[in-house]
Amino acid sequence: MSAQRACGVSDLEQDTPLRVELDGVPIAVVLDAEGTIHAIGDTCTHGDISLSEGFVEGQTLECWAHGSAFSLCTGKPLNLPAYEPVPVYVVEIDGDDVLIDPAVTKDVSAL
Repeated sequence: MSAQRACGVSDLEQDTPLRVELDGVPIAVVLDAEGTIHAIGDTCTHGDISLSEGFVEGQTLECWAHGSAFSLCTGKPLNLPAYEPVPVYVVEIDGDDVLIDPAVTKDVSAL
């Protein structure tokens, strides 16, 4: 597969997650307060809850249902009840297009 258009940069509001689905993969796209665009798996690993309905604070996305916060950079949960990370996707920007390949995740092992 290759990167495909997930949304436009202009579609994003700061600290407001946007849910997109690419090839059946739900992804939460977030423009953080520093202007960085992140893409992480949209399903909380603690329960079948959409993270894009949650809250952004700094570089974390918090699940609205149980309060687990996930790093937008690494996908790792920062508190319980979740203990499994969500995938983090590579984001490319081409003009106003946010491009993501849902088959390719970032190697966050060194982060």
